[in-house]
Amino acid sequence: MRKLYIAGNWKMNTTTTEAEALVKELKVLVADMTEVDMAVAPPFVYLHKAVYLAKDSQIKVGAQNCYFESKGAFTGEIAPEMLKDVGCDFVILGHSERRHVLGETDEVINLKVKKALAAGLEVILCVGELLEEREAEQTEEVVKTQLLGGLKEISAENMAQITIAYEPVWAIGTGKTASPDQAQDVHAYIRKLLADNFSVDVANIVRIQYGGSVKPENAKELMGQPDIDGALVGGASLKADSFAAIAKAAV
Repeated sequence: MRKLYIAGNWKMNTTTTEAEALVKELKVLVADMTEVDMAVAPPFVYLHKAVYLAKDSQIKVGAQNCYFESKGAFTGEIAPEMLKDVGCDFVILGHSERRHVLGETDEVINLKVKKALAAGLEVILCVGELLEEREAEQTEEVVKTQLLGGLKEISAENMAQITIAYEPVWAIGTGKTASPDQAQDVHAYIRKLLADNFSVDVANIVRIQYGGSVKPENAKELMGQPDIDGALVGGASLKADSFAAIAKAAV
């Protein structure tokens, strides 16, 4: 049985004081929650502090992005080896804001996935459709292209280090949430793609999170679906009590 995985993407939010308080409070609130894996992804500048504060807890710390080179003249970029060096466990790649605001392609995301895995980081790979794509009944086509593009030339063995996050773009930060049935349908489709392109064993072990306006009020029903293995949480992860409540509702 796959263990639930709740990760908080802080995006471009918090100050030093807020980040420190958030990790400290969360650490207390989830201290006894062994039934679920918990993780946070602060902005780059707070990663070192978050790693230090989360030490001796079950909270993983990861980054929101990385580059696909180890070093060099790439002003403003962060290498996955640097993330590993400061104590990160994972990195989020392919988030819709990276795709649709900053123009990242499946090819670039795939390079990042490969480099992150080579550096010893786990990966949360995000996929999801725009509203107009869902309305045009292109959800499966879009998800398939993004998933297989991001996982190109990734071995079955490496899939144990990868989590997939299905995030319908129309539900991110909008207050709209895919219904449990809508989310389950896409999660089941992703699992079928994993079985068809890797193996049934891979499909059975890879965790697939849901992301998109996840709140304590809808977490239980969403994560009660058979193929939904957790959540990638945005705004609600910026308050320790609501983030912890999502995890508690899920179990």
